[in-house]
Amino acid sequence: MDNPLNRLDWNHLRAFLAASEAQSLSGAARALGLTQPTISRQVAALENSLSLLLFERVGRGLQITDAGRELLAHVKDMGAAAHRTGITASGQRSDLTGWVRITASDIMSAQLMPAIVAQLRQAAPLLRVDVVATNDISDLMRREADIAIRHMRPEEPDLVARLVSESTGYFYASETLLERVGRPRSKADVGAMDWVAYGNVERMVEYLTGMGLPVSAESFRVSSADGLVAWEMGKAGLGVCAMEAATGDSTPQMERLLPEQLHVTYPVWLVAHREIHTSPKIRLVFDILAKALEARAR
Repeated sequence: MDNPLNRLDWNHLRAFLAASEAQSLSGAARALGLTQPTISRQVAALENSLSLLLFERVGRGLQITDAGRELLAHVKDMGAAAHRTGITASGQRSDLTGWVRITASDIMSAQLMPAIVAQLRQAAPLLRVDVVATNDISDLMRREADIAIRHMRPEEPDLVARLVSESTGYFYASETLLERVGRPRSKADVGAMDWVAYGNVERMVEYLTGMGLPVSAESFRVSSADGLVAWEMGKAGLGVCAMEAATGDSTPQMERLLPEQLHVTYPVWLVAHREIHTSPKIRLVFDILAKALEARAR
């Protein structure tokens, strides 16, 4: 069946997609490496081709119209298909060989990376992938890893960082712990429970009291610098444990505590050395990681 979108200029559609994501012409221009007048002309050409108003100008930004929102769903599918085609073609290049080292937290390395590595192996069969479980950004500066997934934007000038998503975390307790002490109804109840420390106890106390939880150093009865170990201790009923929603919600015996009141949102940054601009294999892995992390956050 003929699709009228297929008769449109892909450059115009790509400009529309970038403008909708950036919510500004200048942001779309930066994303595509074009000038703002070029983006403006391409969006205007698309509107003329469709006889539709796709954006309303609000100050220096753009607000997508209902017609634009309906078109956006189709163009996103086209963009995703184009990206997959590019990834598949890139993965067949003969120079995409050798090791790529990806560093992420211990939790993310265990829970997320196996599925992403499977995608990488499918896209570029000759690549070899090493996953380094650590929270230390210095591994990039020492060139012990090529790409890092982090929750803070690095300040080092030699690193390239991209904000790929925002994740939400909650506080969880096991069913065995809740059956023993009861389900909390207030922050005071949660603060009175035993806790599992992940890393520095004093820093956790400072952060949690800032959220209105009446905890102290004595609240933390067990501790581990390893996130996986801390989570397992939480699952064993040894105390309340913080965890990202994707992992916590997929663990049957763990329950969120006061999720409407107690939750945190944190960024997910994808970081690489500036070599990314000259290395096809690093660029390929970076792009696949970005898409996978964006999809996980939806």
